[in-house]
Amino acid sequence: MRCPNCNSLDTQVKDSRPTEDSSVIRRRRVCVACNFRFTTFERVQLRELTVIKRNGRRVPFDRDKLMRSVSISLRKRQVEPERVEKMVSTIVRELETGGEAEISSEVIGETVMEHLRTLDDVAYVRFASVYRNFREAKDFADVLGELSGEEESRLAAIRK
Repeated sequence: MRCPNCNSLDTQVKDSRPTEDSSVIRRRRVCVACNFRFTTFERVQLRELTVIKRNGRRVPFDRDKLMRSVSISLRKRQVEPERVEKMVSTIVRELETGGEAEISSEVIGETVMEHLRTLDDVAYVRFASVYRNFREAKDFADVLGELSGEEESRLAAIRK
């Protein structure tokens, strides 16, 4: 591991421990050359994923980009960071175990929307507005109608 301070390759692991959900290993490291201390995180990657963009371009899947887009949709919402991290990990695991090495951006977007719908309605609408490229207020009304229709059917099932 290269030291972020002096770029030396001579670093030592001082402490390793799993995170709470055991999906990531946290390692405390120290650079032998400059004595700089830093932390790295190691996670299991089942396969290399490639994203096929709408314009046909292929780019490597970036978990951090997924996390940033979800975080933007959840900005100023009262959702615990642990729940967000767990949701993103679940999405990535679903994509990795899906059997395909190349995944369209549409599949990723729809998967994210499914998970956001159960996590936070406002974040779902925010994400949908960007993902589906809303152009007018009617687009928002349509998505809100979907959400309220689901809520009514859930309430009806509870009453029965």
